[in-house]
Amino acid sequence: MTKFIDLIKKHPALSWIIGFQTFRLFLLPFMGLMPQDAYYYMYGQNLSLSYFDHPGMIGYILRIFTDVLGQSVFVVKFADFTITSLTIFSFYKLASLFLSKERLWRSMILVASTIFISIVSFNSTPDVPLLLFWTLSVLFLYKAIFQQKKWYWILGGIAMGLAFDSKYTALMLQIGLVAFLIFSNKYRKLFLSPWLWICLILSAVITFPVWWWNYQNEFASFAFQSSERTSSISKFEIKPKLFFGAIGHQLFLLLPILFSVFIVFSFKHIKKALIKFKLPSQNTLFLLAFFVPTFVGFFLITPIYWVKLNWMMPSYITGIIIAGMYISKKLLKIQVIISIVFHIAVASQVIFFFVPIKSDDTWVGWEELSIEVKKLQENYEEKPFLFSMDGYKTSAGLRFYLDQKVYAQNIVGLNALHFDYLNDDLQILKGTNALFIDSDKRFKNKLKKGAINEDVLKNFSTVRELQPIIINEGTARSRKFWVFYCSNYQAKK
Repeated sequence: MTKFIDLIKKHPALSWIIGFQTFRLFLLPFMGLMPQDAYYYMYGQNLSLSYFDHPGMIGYILRIFTDVLGQSVFVVKFADFTITSLTIFSFYKLASLFLSKERLWRSMILVASTIFISIVSFNSTPDVPLLLFWTLSVLFLYKAIFQQKKWYWILGGIAMGLAFDSKYTALMLQIGLVAFLIFSNKYRKLFLSPWLWICLILSAVITFPVWWWNYQNEFASFAFQSSERTSSISKFEIKPKLFFGAIGHQLFLLLPILFSVFIVFSFKHIKKALIKFKLPSQNTLFLLAFFVPTFVGFFLITPIYWVKLNWMMPSYITGIIIAGMYISKKLLKIQVIISIVFHIAVASQVIFFFVPIKSDDTWVGWEELSIEVKKLQENYEEKPFLFSMDGYKTSAGLRFYLDQKVYAQNIVGLNALHFDYLNDDLQILKGTNALFIDSDKRFKNKLKKGAINEDVLKNFSTVRELQPIIINEGTARSRKFWVFYCSNYQAKK
């Protein structure tokens, strides 16, 4: 304990970093289940080489943690918190290669104070393992290139492969590596080194499970994440709302000071490269190679395409190290103050839920819904099966709490993300009855919906609306779900 106190006295910034992480750990028991938690938990309970939406790393992690520590919302959140804490430690090891001690601690405060670190500490998404393996990849590649430690090419290849097994965005790692070598006069010769190619080949081998699953399933996941997403761009059209929406997201995730520093140094280095044909030092060029393609690249398409708020997250790793080279103590203090205000606001909302959230992307209500649905099922002798049609959220949430299968819109023949790949034999449900649960996201009254989905009508002999399920009535946590009793399911092959 004495050594620990001496360490904090020697590095006062450490107390801020520990403080932010302690705060996040404190909040874990108050965080309810998010739909994403439930969906990726379902991944882990249905082990596969890969999955429709994403590779399976987050599912494997949740499976390990819940098998060892038991199934609970806290354990799921604790898994996210633990992996993200490892990411912060890996970031420290990486940043220490580039920054002086003072600048190092500034960068540590920057990364610890961001909202994006809080999000991946609380919410299960593929970004949780992606950020860890991205950071390790850059760390190992630096040691392989700059310190000529050949075995780190092996570790770098493994880490890049595992990053891809977390999320497809990790492909930007190989792009960053190649881009650095192309622009580096000093290290361009490494293209002739067998170690580089061993690294790249090994990274591809590690991703084999994802490719094999896609091969077996007509490359469904690759198609979903590429052509099917880009097909939403019917014509080239500038949409200012998308651009300013992306800026708003980044201001929230990074907070205004850090985001502004990102913009300033990006503009500075790109201007020098394009106008003066001058590249930065080898160290900074290396960091930029893993920042510019992802951060600037995605920003360039925001005027025409909706870029999700988490797509740029991997670029933050090296971006924050560069920011640590520039940011002053004064700006750092402002960043910390803003961060504290934001985190207190978040904690207040999590614990007291002052502001109602009119969305299914919320951490309240799922357990209460499962209790009410189970009671409703028990009113029927045949125990009707359950399904929902909101993509994955209600179905995954009910699956987490109920010891039974809950189906999605695949019941009525519509695409249902990874629910289509769970090998559920819908024919065994033919002739049985079901309860269709439909979330009323806006919840303005307690009335029935008064309308029945056409796809549901086509797949059952009769459909009758029941009284809605109202949970946490009269509070900010209140939610409403429409309920339909569907008889005689007509399973179609």
